[in-house]
Amino acid sequence: MKTPKDSHTIMNELVLPNDTNTLNNLMGGRLLHWMDIAAAIAAQKHCNRIVVTASVDNVSFQSPIKLGDVISIESKVTRAFNTSVEVRLDVWAQNIPSGTRNKSNEAYYTFVALDKEGNTVKVPELIPETEEDKALFAGALRRRQLRLVLAGRMKADDATELKALFFDPLSGR
Repeated sequence: MKTPKDSHTIMNELVLPNDTNTLNNLMGGRLLHWMDIAAAIAAQKHCNRIVVTASVDNVSFQSPIKLGDVISIESKVTRAFNTSVEVRLDVWAQNIPSGTRNKSNEAYYTFVALDKEGNTVKVPELIPETEEDKALFAGALRRRQLRLVLAGRMKADDATELKALFFDPLSGR
């Protein structure tokens, strides 16, 4: 994706005993904390501003991350709106001794850019370049409308991108 600055970030962490539960699996809250940091870095790089987390959605836990695993959190801005950006995260767990690497999580975070006084500010445009980037960019508008509807900040009737998913052009309904 073409952005004012490189807004793709990879953050690595080693899962230590203090990060795990009694089953020696990484605690979900610890992972969400690390994901928030990785996503904020990508958003700040894009906006060149302080950003704050506005929402976290679609976090899916596909497989446990074990004590001793190295996790890589890949984050990138998928779309810029007026004062906010959406960031996609993919989390990979690698067990170095066994040589395995598995995708364990994915999520979307939304950040709002702020000035020094805490007021929202306009964010730079993002121009998708690859087919994957274009698909993520297009889907971001639907995800945003869903977030706003679920938060009570948009009426479902106004969510035109979401409605289009359910509209049948042949029947007109």
